[in-house]
Amino acid sequence: MQFSSKENMDKKQEIKPGLYVVSTPIGNLQDITLRAIYILKNSELILCEDTRTSIKLLKKFNINTKMISYHKFNEKKRLGKIIQLIKNNKIVSLISDAGTPVISDPGMILIKECIKNNIALHPVPGASAVTSALSVSGFDEKFLFYGFLPNSETQIKNEIKNLYDFPYSIIFFVSSNKINKVIKIFKIFFSERKIMIAKEMTKIYESFIRNEVNSLDVSKYNLKGELTVVISNKLNVKKKSLNELGESVRSEIKLMLKKYSNKDVSNFISKREKISKKIIYDYCISLKK
Repeated sequence: MQFSSKENMDKKQEIKPGLYVVSTPIGNLQDITLRAIYILKNSELILCEDTRTSIKLLKKFNINTKMISYHKFNEKKRLGKIIQLIKNNKIVSLISDAGTPVISDPGMILIKECIKNNIALHPVPGASAVTSALSVSGFDEKFLFYGFLPNSETQIKNEIKNLYDFPYSIIFFVSSNKINKVIKIFKIFFSERKIMIAKEMTKIYESFIRNEVNSLDVSKYNLKGELTVVISNKLNVKKKSLNELGESVRSEIKLMLKKYSNKDVSNFISKREKISKKIIYDYCISLKK
């Protein structure tokens, strides 16, 4: 289907000056909205995360609007000129390589500067990897979107540790070269939860991996590119009593207390053995009497 530059379904829509935050497809180019096409055709400038990626989309829908690159390496440098352009009553659109700009993509600095300068902001919604993955996960619809995890293993552990008690679904973006490291950490803190990994969503080779976090072996799969990972809501797992702890665990606690505090030991053992922190903490105190 082709659209003329001034066509908007049944009635021509007036486009007001300002910044339009336009969502683009996450894989299948047919997922672009009619309004997104109309806005992009009638913009005077399109800010692209990567012009080499965006040109494929724009060409497919005969969008000939001028575009420039706008990414994390040049956004501060170009900020002033873009703000001045919009102040001069120009229509500017912001797009990312896939999905909604600003959400784990460049653009937040520009958004804040527009708000600071009382510049009109207009969201143009569309495809979302976050809601697309959640919709087919089968997990609780209440969720937290985290985005990309940090690079170092220590930083990842600290972030995941803070999310341990979050009761609802959690959604991450994870690059395939980091997925093994991330899953190992998930097995420490999310061992009682389920997981779904979405790969190539909306594309020809779209697939979904579903498993228990503790049972997942990602080495069995050919994972490439960016993955959308959904961790299930916290499941109701029956906690053990102190009497159910084996002698080997009790001995381990005694050894750990020689190096670590009661709190650290109770936190670690309670998560791994699925037993109340208070029970382990009280046991640690009893050993020191």
